Amino acid sequence: MNQKSGVAHVDLASETLSSLLEGIHQNRWRASGLLEICQDNMDRYDDPANQVYTARFDRTAEAEAAAIDTLRKGNVPLGELAGLPIALKVLFDVAGEVTHSGSKWWKEPARSDALIVSRLRRAGAVITGHTNMTEFAYSGLGLNPHYGTPANPLAPGRISGGSSSGAASAVAHGMAVAAIGSDTGGSVRIPAAFCGLVGFKPSQKRIPRDGSFPLSDSLDSIGPIARSVECCARLDAVMAGESWQKASPVDLRDRRFVVPANYMLDDVSAGVAEAFARSLRKLRDSGAVIVEAPVPVLDELPGLMEGGGLTAAESYHIHREWLQQHSDEYDPRVRTRMERGAAISAADYIELLRRRAERKRQADEWLASYDGLLAPTVPVEPPRLKDLENDAEYARLNLLILRNPTVANLLDLCAISLPNHRSGDLPGGLMLIGRNGTDRALLGMAEAMEKALQQ
Repeated sequence: MNQKSGVAHVDLASETLSSLLEGIHQNRWRASGLLEICQDNMDRYDDPANQVYTARFDRTAEAEAAAIDTLRKGNVPLGELAGLPIALKVLFDVAGEVTHSGSKWWKEPARSDALIVSRLRRAGAVITGHTNMTEFAYSGLGLNPHYGTPANPLAPGRISGGSSSGAASAVAHGMAVAAIGSDTGGSVRIPAAFCGLVGFKPSQKRIPRDGSFPLSDSLDSIGPIARSVECCARLDAVMAGESWQKASPVDLRDRRFVVPANYMLDDVSAGVAEAFARSLRKLRDSGAVIVEAPVPVLDELPGLMEGGGLTAAESYHIHREWLQQHSDEYDPRVRTRMERGAAISAADYIELLRRRAERKRQADEWLASYDGLLAPTVPVEPPRLKDLENDAEYARLNLLILRNPTVANLLDLCAISLPNHRSGDLPGGLMLIGRNGTDRALLGMAEAMEKALQQ
C-alpha cells in the first residue's frame, strides 16, 4: 500500500494508459496516488547534477490530481486522460513557468499555456513538470552543459538520446506515465529507442505548435513518448483535437513494407543489425510481405542538409539577435551549428525549400506502392557519455544517430519507433514510416507490429 494515498501500489513499468485509467474509474487507485508514485520516483532517481526535470510543478499537479479525485467521487464524467501524470519537454509554454528550452539565460515566464497543454489539461492530464533537453533542441544526443545529461535508465553510463532526453528518461524511470516531446530530426524517436519506449512523430501539420519554442519551422513536429503504441495514440488524438477510439485490430498478412537497400542501413552496428533482422523475421512470421529495394529519393537527402540545411537557416533566423547578446551563454556545440545558418543566403534558402518540396512529392509517389517503410530507428546503440567528450566524435555520432529518423522530417512523413531489443541487450528501435496524413493507419499497423515483436 502507498502510505500517503492508501491505495495499492502501481507498477508503472507494467501499466498502459488504458489500464491506469481503468484503475482510476474502478477506484483501485486515485489520481493523487499515481502522482505520488511519480513524485517518489522523482525524489529517488532525479539527480540534481544531471536533471531529468528542470522544474517540478508539484503544487499545481497536486491540485489537478485532487480535482480529478473529487470529480470521480461525485460521478462527474471525466476527460480522456483524467488523472494521468504527464511530463512536458521544456519548450512547451506553461503559464507562469519559464520555457527556457534547456538554456540558462532565458528567464521570462510564459503568459499562457501552449495549445497542446491546454488540450491535455482539458482532457484531465496532470502536468508533472518540465523535462530536460538539449539546449534549444539542436542535437540528437541529449547532452546539456547547463542542467546535466539525464541518465539512461536501461543502460547506465550511456545517453538517453535527444533532444527530448528528460522526457524519455522520466517515463522510463516512472517519474511520469508518458511525456510530450518535439521532433525536428528524431528528437522523440531517438530517446524513445534508447530508453526502450515507443515514440511517435506525426505528420507535421497534425499537431498545432502554438506556444512551443521553435527550432525549425519547416521540420518541427510534436509527439508523445510512452510505453505502448495505444498510449501514444491516445495522447496524439488529444493533442490533435480528436476523440480517441480504440483501433480495430490490423492483420499484417499481405501488408507490403519496404526495407531500403540504400542509405538507412549504412554503418549499422552488429547489435542493431541483429535486432533488425530478428524483427523482420517476426513480422514475416505474422504474414507481412517485406521487400528490400533501393529508395531513390533517400540518396538525394544529404543535399538538403549541406551547410546545416533548413535547421541551420531557420534556427539562425530565430536566434540571430540573441546570439549577439548571449553568445557566451549558449552551449558552444549548439551555437556553432546555429551560426552555420548565417552563410545560407536567401536564394539558397528558397532553393532548399523548392528542392525539399520536390523530394516530398517523389517520396509520396514512391511510398504509394507500400503500406510503409521499415528501418532501424537508430543505426547504433546508445553511445557512452565518455565517448562524447571529444567534439569530433560528438559531431560524427550526432549526424549518424540523426540520419535515419531525419528522413521522416525532411520528407514530412509520419513515423513511429517500437522497442525491439531483447532483455539484457542494449536498447534500440524498429522504425515504421508512413505517407503524410496516414497517421491513424500507421498507428494501427504499429500496434499489430508491437504484438508481433513481443512474441
